[in-house]
Amino acid sequence: MAIALITIYILALSLIFIYSLGQLNLLFNYLEAQKKPAEDECFDFSRPGEVPLVTLQLPLYNELYVVERLLEAVEQLDYPREKLEIQVLDDSTDESVEITAALVSRIKGKGFHIEQIRRKDRKGFKAGALKEGLAIARGEFIAIFDADFIPQPDFLQKTVPYFKNQKIGVVQTRWGHTNRDYSVLTKSQAFALDAHFTIEQVGRNSKNHFINFNGTAGVWRKACINDAGNWQSDTLTEDLDLSYRSQLKGWQFKYLEDVETPAELPIVIGAARSQQFRWNKGGAENFRKMKTKLLLSKEVPFKTKIHGILHLLNSTMFLSIFVVAVLSIPMLYIKFYQPEFRLLFQASGIFVLSTLIFYIYYWFAYRKMHGTGFRIFMRYTRDFFTFFTIAMGLSLHNSVAVLEGHIGKKSAFVRTPKFNVGKLGENWRQNKYVQYNLSVVNWLEGLLMLYFVFGIYSAFRLMDYGLLPFHLMLAIGFGFVFYKSLTCRV
Repeated sequence: MAIALITIYILALSLIFIYSLGQLNLLFNYLEAQKKPAEDECFDFSRPGEVPLVTLQLPLYNELYVVERLLEAVEQLDYPREKLEIQVLDDSTDESVEITAALVSRIKGKGFHIEQIRRKDRKGFKAGALKEGLAIARGEFIAIFDADFIPQPDFLQKTVPYFKNQKIGVVQTRWGHTNRDYSVLTKSQAFALDAHFTIEQVGRNSKNHFINFNGTAGVWRKACINDAGNWQSDTLTEDLDLSYRSQLKGWQFKYLEDVETPAELPIVIGAARSQQFRWNKGGAENFRKMKTKLLLSKEVPFKTKIHGILHLLNSTMFLSIFVVAVLSIPMLYIKFYQPEFRLLFQASGIFVLSTLIFYIYYWFAYRKMHGTGFRIFMRYTRDFFTFFTIAMGLSLHNSVAVLEGHIGKKSAFVRTPKFNVGKLGENWRQNKYVQYNLSVVNWLEGLLMLYFVFGIYSAFRLMDYGLLPFHLMLAIGFGFVFYKSLTCRV
């Protein structure tokens, strides 16, 4: 039994270490890319003949609190109205349908080509809505915005010109955060997303490795979508799926780090959990769907295959972290009572090294957003360990999502409730879309908090303090997630 547990423990540690090395390579790519000037051919919009027709797709489902803000932002887009088609893909089933209809009517009266498109059912969820809209879209290029995003007036001016290169299938922009500092939870989410939208996307894109369209705040070439097999709804992350199918077909993606599109982060743990579940399960589903095609492709370079596999296994790291966490307490006792295995526990140093790599990796993303200096670095250190603590607290929830994805268990597309915090203020509890039901996983998180409190006790009992900081973070992380889920507090 001891040998089996140690083997699983070391294997999980090794997977985390390999993933950290992949992230370190992306950091090197990112730093190298910062030194290279951009050299892209672009449309010259000063020539009317070079301004293409763009279709703007806005997929909606019960977006009572944010639809007005979204459509007001769309109304301000700096693009010729005769070259802009707006599709409001409205699958809503509540009173927001009438509100949206009134807004669409008002905007249409100002000379915009805008239509509210309704379906009889939500077949295919978001992917199905996008596919149905695409079938009647007149634009050569398709810009997509989720309801919680706020497109800036110059968005199309800054993105569409890159499509002069006929090989470009997608232009993706960086997400901004309107409520980054709202709470510890929003700060933690922004911390992770900032790293993805700086180092990961640039690090991959600069070396022509596969990147993903992030579901929103980007523009597709219509021909690329059709060539890759159109939108499909057999995974929960239809954006990642279509991204890989497109790049396997030879289409190139362009990522624009310097073009920011603001959005609102989920402010309650339930909303964040539903979003995390969809992203992590969808990542595992896409690994299951794409791994063979990627590895067997003769056109994809070996290093791009490696980064692609690590990218698709991104969410699976939560499962590795959870396994390491749960087994860490038995490891303490095996180490104490069976000293013949002590040499094997030197492998635990791999986790320390992996953490150090992540610490360096996230710093470069953090300083891009916040600047440099001693005080900022100290604040970064605090935010890094806060993020790590909350991420570990969500590891059980995310591991369930990953396992469901890998075994092929299907589930419905659960939307993330939007809040429009500035409008609701402290009355966010009035949001009719927030669910307060506790699940078995919530209660298990409470038990895991107690389990890692026992781990802290064990450190003093066995006088082995090497894992004490780890168990302290785990106890706080699971306690934080359990308390927020139990009380529905921000």
